Amino acid sequence: MTVNSGSPAWYLRRLSRMGPREVGGRVGDTVRRRRWRSEPPDCPSVTGARFTAVLPAGTFAAIPPDAAKRLIAEADRLMYGHAEFFGVVRDDLTDPDWWCDPKTGRRAPWGYAFDVPYRNEDAVGDIKQIWEPSRHQYLTQLAAAYAITGDERYAERVAEHLRSWWKANPPLRGVHWISGIELGIRLLSWVWIRRLLDGWPGAAGLFEGNPVALNQIWHHQRWLAAFPSRGSSANNHVVAEAAGQFAASCAFGWFPSSARWRAEALRSLERHLRSNTFPSGLNRELATEYHGLVLELGLAAVAEADAADVPVPATIRLVLLRMTDALAAVVDNRLRPPRQGDADDGHGLVVDGEGTDRWASLLATGDAVFGRLAWWPTVTGTDVRTPLLAALIRPYANKGTAPAVARPASRPGHFADAGMTILRGPAEIWCRCDGGPHGFLSIAAHAHADALSVEVRHDGVDVLADPGTFCYHGQPEWRQYFRSTLGHNTLQLDDIDQSVSGGPFLWTRQARSRVLVADASDASDGGTARWCAEHDGYQPSVHRRRVELTAASQELRIVDEVRGQHGPHRTVRLAFHLGPAIAADLADNRAVLTWTRDGEERSAVLDLPGQLSWRSHRGETDPPLGWYSPGFGRKEPATTLVGTGFADGSGPLGEFTTVLRFRGPGDE
Repeated sequence: MTVNSGSPAWYLRRLSRMGPREVGGRVGDTVRRRRWRSEPPDCPSVTGARFTAVLPAGTFAAIPPDAAKRLIAEADRLMYGHAEFFGVVRDDLTDPDWWCDPKTGRRAPWGYAFDVPYRNEDAVGDIKQIWEPSRHQYLTQLAAAYAITGDERYAERVAEHLRSWWKANPPLRGVHWISGIELGIRLLSWVWIRRLLDGWPGAAGLFEGNPVALNQIWHHQRWLAAFPSRGSSANNHVVAEAAGQFAASCAFGWFPSSARWRAEALRSLERHLRSNTFPSGLNRELATEYHGLVLELGLAAVAEADAADVPVPATIRLVLLRMTDALAAVVDNRLRPPRQGDADDGHGLVVDGEGTDRWASLLATGDAVFGRLAWWPTVTGTDVRTPLLAALIRPYANKGTAPAVARPASRPGHFADAGMTILRGPAEIWCRCDGGPHGFLSIAAHAHADALSVEVRHDGVDVLADPGTFCYHGQPEWRQYFRSTLGHNTLQLDDIDQSVSGGPFLWTRQARSRVLVADASDASDGGTARWCAEHDGYQPSVHRRRVELTAASQELRIVDEVRGQHGPHRTVRLAFHLGPAIAADLADNRAVLTWTRDGEERSAVLDLPGQLSWRSHRGETDPPLGWYSPGFGRKEPATTLVGTGFADGSGPLGEFTTVLRFRGPGDE
């Protein structure tokens, strides 16, 4: 059952997932919000502020020409007012309305920030559409274009939009003062905008010489110090809050509280980077895009520390090193990481143009900062961000920056703490098996009901695909579908999810998984890689799955079994979601799959369990089935094969065997 966020039932369920300390902290937040309504804090006067956190001379000469070209092309589109946010094309960014959602046409109401019902799309519009431009990451792109070209048109547009935003969004008024992650990322953008505009004559007058800017910067930091994400919500949000607060207090350390804010933010950043990351280096939310976001935020924070000569705990660099090595280990041969859990296209720092590979950029930065290992994949793409961060961050090998640490001598295939196993085979076959925890913290906000799901690619093409996320707010039936068990490549019993949802970012009962076998030996050179796991989401029954990837036959075998006691006529549904590039010809329980990669026709045969009755679904809406979301706010039809059957009596249901065999040239 899904409960609408903001309803009384949702509040009760949400409260039930909090501990006493979190409840006490939130009560204190409520008291503070009421006090600030009648007695808003005042920014202290500032004199003699100077910006010194500049880039070293010669930094921009290190930017590859093709990366600079992509950025300038993006900046020129922005200058004409063109941009796209979450699948919605906008042509109004020459003079944006900061409160308008172009998707619904609604405009958020004015008022005290904490009174705005931002979860109610009927009242506010799509809040993600309103918030995203106000992260000001498109302004960091324009500022970077100025830094590279010296063309003052870019700088003047940045200044115009900042002044417009500051005027339209005074402290504590409206939707842009509600969520800490928005304030944190916005502060980080402002730091980089000031840095990238340093050669522009108007930079000081826009920032440190501007009382309006000083007031905004101070109030952002005061807000973050007062209302940190707490307890069950201390996920990627609190990392963004701490990173933005730390960056601002380093680069904009002009206020009486700056030293205290900096120290508190650094403690929070160190604590939450550790708590949000498994010892293996994977993100505990088990949502790959948030692994990328947290890694970007951490690298940006370390860059500010090194630019300001502020010592940071060695554990921070160590966590970022492990995250980078883990990312290098899980990507496929095209540098695509798993599509696991929620994804909302969030970035920590944006200074690149369209067409820049996010994951290649992170690995390039990791190479520059930490040094690549011999087993890392080769990165051939270029970006703007890596030279900028590398110019500020001290290399990891420098004496005193980090402790000695043993890094993996070969590419890891199994991450026991995260329950993720990557099986690799010949012809660039890549398979992710999910046997990990349901999610992070008591609410597991960004988890999906996807225990024992698999994700299979061939040369980077989604064959058995994780469908993605699509949306967060305002479309509950779609939010429910993309998080559901049926929405993933796994088995469902009795038409219910393995884990129980209590709202769009809340799970009230979570399936527990355990991995029984994880032989992730690379099967490219022969042999068979194996994995087996089970979960208890359908008590008293247990779903167990075995996966084998055999090199010689280029064959992936998936065996599902429901074990334990169960009543008669229990419905079984087994779903396989094909990637959007895959065409499927289903006859009885065999599907012939075809697709094109780099102009070459490729194919595979999917033999499905004969005990089940199989149907093909594509682009259905009532209820949703047969969809793939390539990014937040976007979805497209894709083929989903669903087999349905029944369990009669008690005892084992038997085995359901699925075999995916990739065809080579000349195979029949």
